[in-house]
Amino acid sequence: MILDHQGTFCIIPTGNHSGKCKLHLRTPGPVGDFYNLLKIQVSREKVHERCKNIGTPKDTFDRTLLHTHDKSRTDLEQVPKIFMKPDFALEDSLTFNAVLPWSHFSTAGGKGNRDAASSKLLQEKLSHYLDIVEVNIAHQISLRSEAFFHAMTSQHELQDYLRKTSQAVKLLREKIAKIDKVMCEGSLRVLRLSLTRNNCIKAYNKLKLMATVHQTQPTVQLLLSTSEYVGALDLIATTQEVLQQELQGIHSFRHLGSQLCELEKLIDKMMIAEFSTYARNDLNRPLEDDCQILEEERLVSLVFGLLKQRKLNFYEIYGDEMINTAKNIIKQCVVNTVSQIEEIDTEVVVKLADQMRMMNFPQWFDLLKNIFSKFTIFLKRVKATLNTIRSVVFLVLDKNQKNRDLEDTLQKNSAKESMVDSEVAYLTHEGMFISDAFGDGELPAGAADSASQRNTSPNSEPCSSDSVSEPECTTDSSSSKEHTSSSVTPGGVEMMISDDMKLTDLELVRLANNIQELLYNASDICHDRSVKFLMARAKDGFLEKLNSNEFVTLSRLMEGFILDTEQICGRKSMSLRGALQSQANRFVNRFHEERKTKLSLLLDNERWKQAEVPAEFQDLVDSVSDGRISLPEKKPTATEERKPAEFLIVEGQKYATVGTVLLLIRIILEYCQCVDNIPSITTDMLTRLSDLLKYFNSRSCQLVLGAGALQVVGLKTITTKNLALSSRCLQLIVHYIPIIRAHFEARLQPKQFSMLRHFDHITKDYHDHIAEISAKLVAIMDSLFDKLLSKYEVKAPVPSACFRNICKQMAKMHEAIYDLLPEEQTQMLFLRINASYKLHLKRQLAHLNVVNDGGPLNGLVTSDVAFYTGNLQALKGLNNLDLNMAEIWEQKR
Repeated sequence: MILDHQGTFCIIPTGNHSGKCKLHLRTPGPVGDFYNLLKIQVSREKVHERCKNIGTPKDTFDRTLLHTHDKSRTDLEQVPKIFMKPDFALEDSLTFNAVLPWSHFSTAGGKGNRDAASSKLLQEKLSHYLDIVEVNIAHQISLRSEAFFHAMTSQHELQDYLRKTSQAVKLLREKIAKIDKVMCEGSLRVLRLSLTRNNCIKAYNKLKLMATVHQTQPTVQLLLSTSEYVGALDLIATTQEVLQQELQGIHSFRHLGSQLCELEKLIDKMMIAEFSTYARNDLNRPLEDDCQILEEERLVSLVFGLLKQRKLNFYEIYGDEMINTAKNIIKQCVVNTVSQIEEIDTEVVVKLADQMRMMNFPQWFDLLKNIFSKFTIFLKRVKATLNTIRSVVFLVLDKNQKNRDLEDTLQKNSAKESMVDSEVAYLTHEGMFISDAFGDGELPAGAADSASQRNTSPNSEPCSSDSVSEPECTTDSSSSKEHTSSSVTPGGVEMMISDDMKLTDLELVRLANNIQELLYNASDICHDRSVKFLMARAKDGFLEKLNSNEFVTLSRLMEGFILDTEQICGRKSMSLRGALQSQANRFVNRFHEERKTKLSLLLDNERWKQAEVPAEFQDLVDSVSDGRISLPEKKPTATEERKPAEFLIVEGQKYATVGTVLLLIRIILEYCQCVDNIPSITTDMLTRLSDLLKYFNSRSCQLVLGAGALQVVGLKTITTKNLALSSRCLQLIVHYIPIIRAHFEARLQPKQFSMLRHFDHITKDYHDHIAEISAKLVAIMDSLFDKLLSKYEVKAPVPSACFRNICKQMAKMHEAIYDLLPEEQTQMLFLRINASYKLHLKRQLAHLNVVNDGGPLNGLVTSDVAFYTGNLQALKGLNNLDLNMAEIWEQKR
């Protein structure tokens, strides 16, 4: 037998005729099997040694081996390649036909002998191929025979090693058994007992926890009976967490989770219903009650519960109640007022709107004042309640911020201790000894202390959640995860804010803004209801028929209410202001039309004669003297004792005026006073007042300069006195235009200052009108000079009749205007008249060829001129008038 180097198989030559060797595979067995094998191989080894001695020398053997190797390679090349394929299988039909072609086995015809010879030849060829392969295999095996015999030689040493190892293992096992009995059995028993005790404590705590969870539903019912919604929800959340973590899989509690969910939904409905009831009770309680917040603790509790359940639209319920309450306030006020008025028969007039329209202005004004007062109290209550709700929202927002800061701090601290904590947690898991992992010098101080405590006190109470000495022990997870902080609301209500309010900062800020917007909506609601109440009364033109004092009183009341609501709510509401502006516009139109019509009637009946000035008008003017425009209060008793004055004294100057202008001044001051009372109509009043002043200017011009008064009031002629009086009246109005302009400028916005240009245009128009009147007076005298001086003849007697007539007319003119116009204006007027006189006289002297040559004609003219000069300078206020009569003579060239 020949083995390979691993001794896994052998080939035993057989004695058959073909000389083939039979291949036997054997698997090595235990050591004892080698003895039987050794007996068989002894004889064969002898044969092998004998053959080896007979063999050729080494070098001859190497050459023979190389030659044999080449020969065997050559022989193997004779074997077809199909036999060398790794997937060679005769089961394959193609492979089988290629190896054994059936054409050689056909026995048809007379070819039987030839086929038999072919078959025999094929058999011999295949046998030859087999011999070549077997020889090569035997050669390869023979090359590795030395490795097998070397393995056989090593078996004795291996047996010695196995015997020593068996004895060492037996000794080790005996020592381990002694160590286990002496040192381990007692300690392991202590650990098993400690573990059993801990398991019993955990089971006991679990039973206590189950008993506590079992009491959840009765406790929730008890909390709900006292409206402790936050506590009930916290208890439900805690119980749900315990059921999912520590009591998961407990069969007896399999339905408790769904029951708690249904109970939580019921609490949501209860809280919403409770909040609706609270809002209704809070808003509909008597407005005479001074308490602004109703049951603040109850409100705070409700808001916390709603926030916890993410019911963030609860404020809409409060908004709906505000609308209904605002309607009820107006309705109740109307009912209470109507019931106190005996003139209104509620059985005949059923509708409240019709009953309200039957009130006179004082009654209706008192009703409106009462409504505004109720609305003010209503808004203050709404503001107090909403501020409390917003305070709760901001408390939750602040708590979220603090929690984030705390988490950041904890993360920073935990990062520093994460390495040691993770190692200690791993080494202490499942009662593992720290001393087994660390050497004596490597044990951390904290870990060594805890390990020594466990070793020295194996029966001590376990810490953390395993302890039963804590009577308040409920849930391990909830106690470690849920933290609460007490906060005090602005009203002094202390609440516990839990960390499980899963609301983002964006949601809380949006909710706070919506609550603030609700306060604005409350103001808008009050204004809208007030507008509807106002429009219901204005349907029959009631508000348009109010006089100035009544409308001003109404306007002040509405402005006061608007300012109060703006102060309470912090934002302007435009509906009531717009309604007031609309009514103010109607009032301004009617106010202006009434006064324009009144002025038109006064002008149509004005005879342009100087009127006496009643004391009340003088007081009116005096009230404006300090630059502040205001209508003085009437004092009937004091007015009766004072007689009317001939002139109106304005800042020390006398103004002769007509009755129309006196009333016009009062009308102008009424416009200015109305602007003070109703600031919103300033621009409209400015436009209307400008129109009124323009109308007076144009109409007075038509009546006086245009002589319209001749047909309107039947004047025979327009005298110089009429003209001078008209001019002085215009001057009086011009005096007040800057005061009026300053009054309006102080009440206009900077962007509206462009409207003040109306006063500039009016002032120019008035000055142009005054200049036209002055020119008219000069033109009257000019026509007179032209008529008289055109007939002048230089002859005796002196003074001539022409100059006497001229001086007479000049005296009449002076008499007509001296008391009406100021002295300066009289002097300027007569200077212009004198200039006209000199022009006509110079023209006539040139026509008569009278020159300043000292002749008789020159002397006569000089005497007449001296007469004219003496008479003119003798008039009041004209004595210092520089007449410069030398201009009547042609200058010599």
